[in-house]
Amino acid sequence: MADFNSTDFINPSTFILLGIPGLEAAHVWISIPFCTMYIIAILGNFTILFIVKTEPSLHVPMYYFLCMLAVTDLVLTTSILPKMLSIFWFNSREINFIACLTQLYFSLSFSTMESGILVAMAFDRYVAICDPLRHSTTLTNPIVAKIGLALVLRGAILVLPYPFLARNWPYCRTNIIPHTYCEHIAVVKLACADIRVSSYYGLSVAFFVIGLDVFFIAMSYTQILRAIFRLPTKDARLKTVGTCGSHLCVILASYIPALFSFLTHRFGHNVALHVHVLMANMYHLLPPMLNPIIYGVRTQQIRDTLLQPFTH
Repeated sequence: MADFNSTDFINPSTFILLGIPGLEAAHVWISIPFCTMYIIAILGNFTILFIVKTEPSLHVPMYYFLCMLAVTDLVLTTSILPKMLSIFWFNSREINFIACLTQLYFSLSFSTMESGILVAMAFDRYVAICDPLRHSTTLTNPIVAKIGLALVLRGAILVLPYPFLARNWPYCRTNIIPHTYCEHIAVVKLACADIRVSSYYGLSVAFFVIGLDVFFIAMSYTQILRAIFRLPTKDARLKTVGTCGSHLCVILASYIPALFSFLTHRFGHNVALHVHVLMANMYHLLPPMLNPIIYGVRTQQIRDTLLQPFTH
């Protein structure tokens, strides 16, 4: 009988998500801002998609990439928020083992795709400012589609080993995950095996993806700034900076929460567990909520289209 129980537990059919450890009594109150952020993210990103689809003047590479970012944000938030809210509201903490690995895969792969889309948007701004005469011939619709496909494949393929490795580890300690969703390290830490392969692969992909993406974005904006400072008038420089302002704000909104989450998780050993969990949640919630707001407020074409029914 003991052997049967042990064998059954090594291959758990379900995991138990605790939510935010130490703050269980405040789950209902914490759910209010989280739910509000999710609703804003859903409405904002669907609004961006609708405006770009219905406004022919926005059918240009910059807004195609913005639509890719909106779709990525929608999938990213929807992959974790419904289950999180069910934990907060209904105490529904069980999650199927395969569903847990699926959630892990989607959250990581679409985070990787989002980082790549930010690089593509930086490249678009670089061509538009540094070589404007060739912008329409360099970033044609087929080229934009190929870039989008490459970013999807990069995120899908690089993250694929994560769930496969996690699925093969034996789990004989506990099936309780002290988190609101199936975060990679939180899952593999439950394995009763040497998980250095998962850990090292995760670090390698993080440094490879984020490191290269940040490098390419920095290179693009270095060239953009050089081009801006060569402009003859202050008004021309300010106008050109304005075209990049939205993208820069989105970059900061995306990478700063990710950086804080990564640093507190890897090096903040004295940081309370609920802080780790909250930071990981903000990393998945804050950018999808802020991105459509930033573009809606700072981009005149989107703002004018959005306000057009009211101005009439």
